[in-house]
Amino acid sequence: MFQLTDQPIDPRTLCDAVRDPAAGGFASFEGWVRNHHQGRDVTALEYEAFPALAEKEGQRILSEIITKHDIIAARCVHRTGYLKIGEIAVCIAVSAAHRDAAFDACRAIIDTIKSTVPIWKKEHYTDGSAGWVKCHSCSEKAPDHHH
Repeated sequence: MFQLTDQPIDPRTLCDAVRDPAAGGFASFEGWVRNHHQGRDVTALEYEAFPALAEKEGQRILSEIITKHDIIAARCVHRTGYLKIGEIAVCIAVSAAHRDAAFDACRAIIDTIKSTVPIWKKEHYTDGSAGWVKCHSCSEKAPDHHH
């Protein structure tokens, strides 16, 4: 299950959601808001998504990777809205019979989500300026209705 939320993410909830008696391995990934990007000091991030499309695409990615990597269960939650340094922007949890599949699927999920799901990131800098950071292969035009 892939979902967007404007609330803080609890990684334990995701872990519990993929727990299964058949699972021998678990892997997770947390993407945190860091205080720098390409040499600039960052004070906060803002994520904006096109919810219907983002959730549909996120769910498609999870289903595909679950099948491809022989996964028992996978969950991904991505934040939207204004996030402070240290907050979790994205969290992924994967369970599988074996650890290799769990690790591989976890990496495949984050890499694919970052490159294809329509979620845009706006960085706020210490000098008071802000700028949208494009996702790799989403629409070339980030949301501009907040300028």
